[in-house]
Amino acid sequence: MTVMACEQKFCISFNFELVQFSGFQKCLREGDLMPQKREVVMKQYETDCGFQPFLVTAFVLAIAWMFFPVSAMAQPFFKGAKLCEECHEAETDIWKKTKHFTSFRTVHREPKDSSKPSPKKILKAVGGQKRMKRNETCYLCHYTLEKKDAGAKPQAKSGTSCESCHGASSDWLSIHDNYGGKDIKREAETADHKAKRIADSKAAGLIWPSMKYEVAENCMTCHGLANPNLKADDLAKMLGAGHPINPDFELVKYSQGSVRHRHYPPDMATNAEMTPKEQAELFVIGQAAALVSATSVMSKSSEAKYIEAQKKRAENAKAALAGVAEAADLLASPSRENALKLVTAIAGKDLTGAVGSKLPAKGDYK
Repeated sequence: MTVMACEQKFCISFNFELVQFSGFQKCLREGDLMPQKREVVMKQYETDCGFQPFLVTAFVLAIAWMFFPVSAMAQPFFKGAKLCEECHEAETDIWKKTKHFTSFRTVHREPKDSSKPSPKKILKAVGGQKRMKRNETCYLCHYTLEKKDAGAKPQAKSGTSCESCHGASSDWLSIHDNYGGKDIKREAETADHKAKRIADSKAAGLIWPSMKYEVAENCMTCHGLANPNLKADDLAKMLGAGHPINPDFELVKYSQGSVRHRHYPPDMATNAEMTPKEQAELFVIGQAAALVSATSVMSKSSEAKYIEAQKKRAENAKAALAGVAEAADLLASPSRENALKLVTAIAGKDLTGAVGSKLPAKGDYK
């Protein structure tokens, strides 16, 4: 295979555009230097082109240093909900009425009811910074750490916000906001440009609402105490100090109540409710995400309360998915790969017959 043919095959395999040499630079920069793709890109390039990993690394770094600033290699970071509000005013108004928003000013306060968890006690147990907004354990889930630019110091500016669910925006915001040029409004965007904008922003880390499994994964990260950066020792200390964990968290119940923000074309003014068919699909996807999440962190901590909660999460999910034929492989082997296969298999199907009786009542929405 020629070098050009190899480069073209490599770029296409990762959905990157190849436009002569400049396109290959872009391909390498986006494919290799985005941390979550580095390892798989290296292995794929070696397979396709016969380059040894250390040669690929040297070549990629040389390209990056010659043509791109250091900021291009920086980790994605949160830029803050105010930038989202410029276009998503209705969604922001809804967010400001949720606990995700109001908790920024309340979650650290001691409750008047002594039977409720004490933030002060939990904070003391995990140690570190004495303010929740600066404590590396607490801010993993309770706050959004914003930065003006890659070199700035992150600061807690809000509670759980847009980027907590849809991904850190530093790499995708400018793509997401571009409808084809500076003076082109969303209504005038061409179909081809929109398709490319959606694909490019997704590749840059945007989790679109249509990516239901990925959104569900983010929910489970915090609502299942499954954040990969949450240390096992801190888990034990938190739970020992009374930090809650809810093994009965269910996606439809918690996403279609106060936090629902479904303003879609052609009626952008309406916060649309899900149909029973849509609820059933989301229910199954949420249970799939819960099962994978619980299974993957089951052995993370030896804390009995944590293990018991994760077992309960897994049991709940298995019971909920028992009547879904497409979930057989996932139930046999809970993995992200099998969960995504399930999502693909149920797309467009009406699952109300299988799970309709298990859907939460509207009056129980949170």
